[in-house]
Amino acid sequence: MVAYVFPGQGAQYPGMGKELYTQKPEAKKLFELANEILDFKITDIMFEGTADALKQTNVTQPAVFLHSVITALTSEKFQPDMVAGHSLGEFSALVANKALRFEDGLRLVHQRALAMQEACEINPSTMAAILGLPDEQVEAICSSIEGQVVVPANYNCPGQLVISGSLEGIQIACEKMKAAGAKRALPLPVGGAFHSPLMEPARVKLESAIHSTLFSTPNCPIYQNVSTTAVKDVETIKRNLIAQLTAPVKWTQSVQQMVQDGAVKFIECGPGKVLQGLVKKIHKEAEVDSME
Repeated sequence: MVAYVFPGQGAQYPGMGKELYTQKPEAKKLFELANEILDFKITDIMFEGTADALKQTNVTQPAVFLHSVITALTSEKFQPDMVAGHSLGEFSALVANKALRFEDGLRLVHQRALAMQEACEINPSTMAAILGLPDEQVEAICSSIEGQVVVPANYNCPGQLVISGSLEGIQIACEKMKAAGAKRALPLPVGGAFHSPLMEPARVKLESAIHSTLFSTPNCPIYQNVSTTAVKDVETIKRNLIAQLTAPVKWTQSVQQMVQDGAVKFIECGPGKVLQGLVKKIHKEAEVDSME
């Protein structure tokens, strides 16, 4: 069985999607439709903009979504048995498996980006990558920090867990992680504490948007960040999508479940190759490839 996986924020790069736009007429139509929906020419930023311009949250999330989704929708080879997406990538996966229309998926991603940016401004916060400690030890250290928000945010692969929280809390946590023997405890250049309780204002806004959007039964199951199990029920998909903003991304567990359910090949659909690397670290025997 073949699993298609979709990357999240951080996979963007200058020039992304330009080749798709110029070589495939159907891709060009979708990119131009995206410009209309967003009411700004995101294609100019994707194709000609700087890395800094691409880092703006209202650009980054739609850009990665567009590259990923248009790659899938315009490929004759795209025939998934199952899909999954890392954080933002979950929206890409839901368009790819027909649970969401392209237009609706893009609108939700844009609303998500703006809501997350607002939440970051309300609560200055950050994230840090912890390398070389067991998940259980990272979880225990996070729980031990009193008076601050510090939680596991991204279970990326064994030995790599990203934590999320208040500025002071993350600073304290990094010191404790290093003292406990972490190979690295590295603050990340992000605008806020994604996948933590500090994203609650964004979750409330996104919940309203999701409930007013039409979802359809997908043509193959999605393994969602919150539940890590195969899902095709529309109401369950919506609940998990809403919960995702304040809950951790359980990527390690999702890949392990997909393998257990029969996945032998993982194809990354979108910019970059980060997920291929993570999949190999989670399951060494897995075959990985990309559709960039």
